[in-house]
Amino acid sequence: MSETDTTAHSADTPAHRYTSALAQDIELRWQQTWADDGTFNAPNPAGPLADPDAVAARGDKLFVLDMFPYPSGVGLHVGHPLGFIGTDVYARFQRMAGRNVIYTMGFDAFGLPAEQYAVQTGTHPAITTNDNIANMRRQLRRLGLSHDMRRSVSTTDPEYYRWTQWIFSQVFNAWYDEDAERARPIDELIAEFEAGDRVAPDERSWSELSPAERNELIDDHRLAYVSEAPVNWCPGLGTVVANEEVTADGRSDRGNFPVFKRNMRQWMMRITAYADRLIDDLELLDWTEAIKAMQRNWIGRSHGAKVDFESSAGTITVFTTRPDTLFGTSFMVLSPEHPYVDELAGPDKADEIAAYRKQAAAKKDFERQDETREKTGVFTGAYATNPVNGEQIPIWIADYVLMGYGTGAIMAVPCGDSRDFEFARKFDLAIPAIQTP
Repeated sequence: MSETDTTAHSADTPAHRYTSALAQDIELRWQQTWADDGTFNAPNPAGPLADPDAVAARGDKLFVLDMFPYPSGVGLHVGHPLGFIGTDVYARFQRMAGRNVIYTMGFDAFGLPAEQYAVQTGTHPAITTNDNIANMRRQLRRLGLSHDMRRSVSTTDPEYYRWTQWIFSQVFNAWYDEDAERARPIDELIAEFEAGDRVAPDERSWSELSPAERNELIDDHRLAYVSEAPVNWCPGLGTVVANEEVTADGRSDRGNFPVFKRNMRQWMMRITAYADRLIDDLELLDWTEAIKAMQRNWIGRSHGAKVDFESSAGTITVFTTRPDTLFGTSFMVLSPEHPYVDELAGPDKADEIAAYRKQAAAKKDFERQDETREKTGVFTGAYATNPVNGEQIPIWIADYVLMGYGTGAIMAVPCGDSRDFEFARKFDLAIPAIQTP
């Protein structure tokens, strides 16, 4: 190329060509300007972050929050900005509309992902978690997201989780008063028992109960309590895993270890005590009807009765929305995980029941509830008494009954329920008529 050609080419080249280097320079300078000027800081009317003049200059308050990323990896993955960018656009629009927007980001590091990452790297989780959070903060800034990072929290920070522990203590020391439709301190419940305003379920007064019986009575009212419940146990990980962390093959999403159903003592929330309040208060929320419907279905509300069936292992309680069909009950079905199964099992049934329980433990809940698959079950060899007619009805175990739903036991009315009908046909059980064709 001649000197003349070079000169001509240079004249055609834009003086400020937009290259990746220029783009990075512009982005870094503006991101630093935003940080220095506190462009995305949301002012408070009082306190350490107070700026009354800025508050007065802005409109309504708006809190915008994304799901926290897990700092159990070295950085963000592509799914994070997929959601964060959309939220950021919304937050910026609301600021431009004059609102006082709090938009920040936190980091949730408790649980299996952080533990497993620490095991894999051989580094203390406090070190890896803090390093990963620092890297994620850097990545969030480079994405240009408009977070007020002064308000950022990490769930592993003692100054944060001391408050979650405090909240738990408030829940543990509270009970739900159905008459007042609100939670009250547990001390007030004890005072009502001591004053004689309340008595135990067996009609005994507080003074007639032993210290152990008093503790048991109060624990039966606490909003947080310990109970046996079926969980997804993964020996390979040494912990329980959520349903969504179990693959279709019944193995853990992390590590590909086998997962089994087993009963385990764990903390539970007495949500059923205030389920009606949860559903009724949905009407106070400015949510779409679709989301409210999802919440109603998740909470669930059924009207019915609890019915007691006596057996050799004790009273088996079931909940039914149709107590009028009790005359059509020809057998009972317990979940394989029900605590009475071992006591009900006859000596000649123990091996068969153990094998069936092992098989059921390897299945996921949605598989067990699949109404299209063939029904399976094992007769325990024991019988229960139908309370309305005194008839002795056989007690079976079957995996289509879940311990985590209701009481883990059902009264089977094959003439009124399709699953019970299929089960009765499969095992040649009686199907008494409860209605005229």
